[in-house]
Amino acid sequence: MSQNALVLQAIALKQCVEATYNRVKVRLAPHILYTRHDELYVDAVTIERDGQPPKEIKIGTFKLAGLQDLAVANRAFVPQTIFDPGSEKYQGVTLFAVERS
Repeated sequence: MSQNALVLQAIALKQCVEATYNRVKVRLAPHILYTRHDELYVDAVTIERDGQPPKEIKIGTFKLAGLQDLAVANRAFVPQTIFDPGSEKYQGVTLFAVERS
């Protein structure tokens, strides 16, 4: 399965993904897949970085090509209220975004 398809599946099913990003193991809750300058990006909440939870909950931007060893994790997530799918940065470039329950 392609990285693109893995992220789309994870967003649709509200499942975390695991990957290596900048040589650091991360677990992410992907909220949206979009394009910028003809590249794919995913905005996600970092759940763990090298096995440790982050100090604060925030949305980070990850270049899809930079996520190595990407896999869907067996862990669900709840979409964060800080995520705004209507944000200007996503206008006209959103491929898929998480549905809020």
